[in-house]
Amino acid sequence: MIRVLLADDQALVRAGFRALLDSADDIQVVAEAADGEEAVRLARAERPDVVLMDIRMPGVDGLAAAARIIAEPSLATTRIVILTTFDLDEYIFEALRSGVSGFLVKDTEPRDLLQAVRVVHDGEALLSPGITRRLIADYTSRPRTAPAPSPRLNDLTDREREVVALVGRGLSNEEIARELVLSPATAKTHVSRAMVKLGVRDRAQLVVLAYESALVTPGWSGRTP
Repeated sequence: MIRVLLADDQALVRAGFRALLDSADDIQVVAEAADGEEAVRLARAERPDVVLMDIRMPGVDGLAAAARIIAEPSLATTRIVILTTFDLDEYIFEALRSGVSGFLVKDTEPRDLLQAVRVVHDGEALLSPGITRRLIADYTSRPRTAPAPSPRLNDLTDREREVVALVGRGLSNEEIARELVLSPATAKTHVSRAMVKLGVRDRAQLVVLAYESALVTPGWSGRTP
């Protein structure tokens, strides 16, 4: 059973999410929070598998609460999905860097919300190609110092570097498999091994690392050299 904590200051929104999530045989809402402070407290108490966290809440907002939960050693296996309307893209990218596992827009289709919870619980990052590309396009369009190649990449094989670059472009495992003529299982294995070698929490941080280490650069559209 996947245990979920809902954090949103609107009771009606929480009720709608709860009804949907509890309708699934493999998902259970174990607690609800109306603000970030309460979300942190309930996360510590309930140890949920997944937290669905709104950004805008009174007092401690969703991003600050997420950072506190991620920093808790006892909650190392808890995954956080931020609920967003994309009006705070700059802060969303910073949340990726801190270890948030993904993002959902609040008008997500019900079946996609259920699948999202399962995907994050299974250890994948909830970064659909469309969301990833939008965030990356926004981030990389802004002037900033050119990134330097990271020595952390030296531990990767050529194939793993290629796969990480494609993750950085926002491709799913299935799309990576088609791009490189691999099976989806093999693509997933390469992604998982790269994450272990690079010491990143999940796929979301892998996207950030791909850009910050210059493995992928703005405007890049082909395979790694």
